[in-house]
Amino acid sequence: MLTRKQHELLRFIQVRLEETGISPSFEEMKEALDLKSKSGVHRLISALEERGFIRRLPNRARALEVLKQPENLGARAPVPRAAANSNETVRPRAAVVPPANDVIEIPLHGRIAAGVPIEALEGQTTLPVPAALLGAGEHYALEVSGDSMIEAGILDGDFALVKRTATARDGEIVVALVHGEEATLKYLRRENGMVCLDPANAAYEPQIYHTGEVEVQGKLAGLLRRYN
Repeated sequence: MLTRKQHELLRFIQVRLEETGISPSFEEMKEALDLKSKSGVHRLISALEERGFIRRLPNRARALEVLKQPENLGARAPVPRAAANSNETVRPRAAVVPPANDVIEIPLHGRIAAGVPIEALEGQTTLPVPAALLGAGEHYALEVSGDSMIEAGILDGDFALVKRTATARDGEIVVALVHGEEATLKYLRRENGMVCLDPANAAYEPQIYHTGEVEVQGKLAGLLRRYN
């Protein structure tokens, strides 16, 4: 049996997920339930999780999924204040929408050249990335080294977010593995049976290889940049 506060919190989370697809923050839950501190929210979340009503999605910040609801939820739990004040209407439970603005941890694999190819390093660290920047599929990140892609808005020190794929179309920016050991970030172009890796900087020349010398390991899905 759930307490009244547990019922209220469960309903508040469900309303937010149905309305926006985004889990409420702990601050929002604290305000909605008129609690004095976030520690009270943590205790309620833990209790609901232990009883199998919700679960925390791995590798994501503020991501909760409602697994079930008690049969008497509607009779016992009024809509919390924050939801009521925003004119949200509680509807019958629908399919839970995956949170849309959570943070996902993706592998960070060293530095990649945006100039002359350098060795692609396989790192063991991860990079937190807003899920909204990524689409479907498996992704990883590489730190950009060099300035050969500056005319495409890719600067030294940026983090390239890469969708893992072995195929790409001409004109797409790809991670290309050259001779099985060096990786570079370039525009892909095929011409006369050769593979051309084109820079986005007039100071650099295209790199031209035989087809068997180049392997596409992914294509650019987004960028992260630090300002410090």
